[in-house]
Amino acid sequence: MLLRTLLKIFGHNLKQKFYSNGKLLLTGEYMVLDGAIALAIPTKFGQSLTVEKLEEPKINWKSIDENGKVWFDDEFEVSSLNSPKNPVSTQKKHAVSKRIVSILNAAKILNPEFLTISNGYRVTTKLDFPINWGLGSSSTLLNNIASWAKVDPYKLLEISNGGSGYDIAAAQNDSPILFSIINGISVTKGIKLPWGFTKQLFFVHLNKKQSSKEGIVQYKLKPKSQLAVSEISDITLKICSCRSLKGFEELITKHEQIISQIIKQDPVKVILFKNYKGSIKSLGAWGGDFILVTGEKEDWNYFRKKGYQTILSFEEMKL
Repeated sequence: MLLRTLLKIFGHNLKQKFYSNGKLLLTGEYMVLDGAIALAIPTKFGQSLTVEKLEEPKINWKSIDENGKVWFDDEFEVSSLNSPKNPVSTQKKHAVSKRIVSILNAAKILNPEFLTISNGYRVTTKLDFPINWGLGSSSTLLNNIASWAKVDPYKLLEISNGGSGYDIAAAQNDSPILFSIINGISVTKGIKLPWGFTKQLFFVHLNKKQSSKEGIVQYKLKPKSQLAVSEISDITLKICSCRSLKGFEELITKHEQIISQIIKQDPVKVILFKNYKGSIKSLGAWGGDFILVTGEKEDWNYFRKKGYQTILSFEEMKL
């Protein structure tokens, strides 16, 4: 009884919990890296990170999927972090272990006081969505660790993984955002979308995960112009004030054409859905994850017949 009372009084000191929203980049993919204004929405699906103290100087890490099943677990010696040899794990050299250690080490660089005490931690992460959906399993993890370590998440992103940072902004906001990089500084503005046609918008998963990091590397090799950056920014702003479905479809089609010319890749509609009557737009790095589609509920069957079973309405996805 006494223990329960003490836990109620001091529980907040024994356990910390952090949560970050998932994301979808509706406009400005690739070009946001060069200063274009992008539109992103936080999703109803995100990731939590819970931290509890341990007496031993170890980090006991467990990751749980959307179904409540453990999909990853490992243990790290606190003393091994930020060491010259940088041992990855005491149990197994897993790619996820490397990723976690990399972020923790980067956080220690930004905050030398992080993970310096003699005890350890039990860390549990919980995803709200399948990891292959591409809604930000990595960005939500990074933002949660930044909150835990009390460091700037944008700086943590810069030294650990790279990217524009729009996903970090989405992780921290509960409404659609305009995001841009001005003189190297991330600028975020929360907005309201006047769309009265959201019932005609839905998302279809392409049954494959696309690496944003790889997409960025390939994009940086392509020539581009400031004119294209301005055109994408203009389209983004027009989409944000758009009130008709027809106008919206014209804008996203134009957006697809511009990006297609820059990355030398056909739009997804040309590749996979040529005979679909509505409009389709890739979200984020082209080639995988979710696409945005315009149409009615009965149009979902078109995609199901082609083998795409993961379909969510705009309202089911948007926070």
